[in-house]
Amino acid sequence: MKLYADTSGRRTFQLVVDLMFVAWLVMWVWIGLVVHDGTLALAAPGRQTDESASAMAGQLRDAGGRLDDVPLIGDEVATPFDKAADASDGLAAAGRSSVAAVEKLANVLGLSIALIPILVVMAFYVPGRLRFIREATAGLKFIDSGHDLDLFALRALTNQPMRVLAKVSDDPAGDWRRRDPAIVRRLAELELKDVGLKPRRGLPVS
Repeated sequence: MKLYADTSGRRTFQLVVDLMFVAWLVMWVWIGLVVHDGTLALAAPGRQTDESASAMAGQLRDAGGRLDDVPLIGDEVATPFDKAADASDGLAAAGRSSVAAVEKLANVLGLSIALIPILVVMAFYVPGRLRFIREATAGLKFIDSGHDLDLFALRALTNQPMRVLAKVSDDPAGDWRRRDPAIVRRLAELELKDVGLKPRRGLPVS
């Protein structure tokens, strides 16, 4: 698999863009985590309510249990404490519900803020990057002989703009048919450059 071009300028550009893409990913993941943690901090009052209400319910039940042992009036005296404990349990449950809601919101916000810009950039960046890797990897198999240069020269006649071909020769197609080695090589180099490759040095044109 060929990840980067042979030409130094294009290879440097690809490396810089790849590093920028990675930095973009890291930045938005970090921002997503910051938003997640910041939103999650809003759950602190709910946790405190849960902990305080649960502790109060336990203390009220303990007090009611002790009063329940008082002869004759124990049940009547303990009943308000039990009711107050139940009310505290309800308050604790409300606190837990608010914590769960804030945690869910923190997850949604964190993921959304991180993923949306990442996916937008990936939609533009990844297809082109994969296309280069696919074309360069495939082209790498076809630069072993002069026949391969001839193949790329033919592709250049098909794919390159007329103004580019005119800079190579006044009659690029005719020169290719006559197997002019200099013209064939220059045509091949045009096409190879587009896929990020260079012909091997000293490779004769067949």
